[in-house]
Amino acid sequence: MKIGIDAGGTLIKIVQEHDNRRYYRTELTTNIQKVIDWLNNEEIETLKLTGGNAGVIADQIHHSPEIFVEFDASSKGLEILLDEQGHQIEHYIFANVGTGTSFHYFDGKDQQRVGGVGTGGGMIQGLGYLLSNITDYKELTNLAQNGDRDAIDLKVKHIYKDTEPPIPGDLTAANFGNVLHHLDNQFTSANKLASTIGVVGEVITTMAITLAREYKTNHVVYIGSSFNNNQLLREVVENYTVLRGFKPYYIENGAFSGALGALYL
Repeated sequence: MKIGIDAGGTLIKIVQEHDNRRYYRTELTTNIQKVIDWLNNEEIETLKLTGGNAGVIADQIHHSPEIFVEFDASSKGLEILLDEQGHQIEHYIFANVGTGTSFHYFDGKDQQRVGGVGTGGGMIQGLGYLLSNITDYKELTNLAQNGDRDAIDLKVKHIYKDTEPPIPGDLTAANFGNVLHHLDNQFTSANKLASTIGVVGEVITTMAITLAREYKTNHVVYIGSSFNNNQLLREVVENYTVLRGFKPYYIENGAFSGALGALYL
């Protein structure tokens, strides 16, 4: 059995290949000892690691794994997934949306990291908890799907009420900027969480398309574990990317790019 692992700050992503079949699974990083025990009881042909906690795993297992830089691993894995999912693009920006977000430019041969922001799944979970007292990511994102951002976020169309705006009306003028205009409203947890995911998605997208413009590509690829059970985040980044005139790509199993790429480096 061949195993690639991306041991991140929040999740451990695992790719297993056996008998020409591929399997994906995740474990919380807080359960890293469980992963170590599992590895020590498996017959493993190839083991390759990446991510911030790769060294922790390597130090406690009986095997001799190879360890790779996570940026290179993610880029290699993304190349494989893009090809398997029929996306024939050579030059693109990719945003890896994990606990935070890292941005990379792929020129057809190599990746280079071109930026990063602290908005990502960590902000969704942390700010989401402060606004709702919900700690479970799945419960939080499930509730957010039913939220309405209009009473919380100020859109361009809210400012230009009776005239045609000079930019698309659905663009956000100020995240959370509509709150003081609706103090008589009851702000539900669902609405607050939807707006939280909204600001995270829009910050990530704005950064991604700014970089895409700088590197002269229309293609922006989004991967990462923050999209797990989070259709709303996917919709925000895809719709906002299109609204700004760029082409978005959401990659199935993109969160496993690092683990898959490590396996093939």
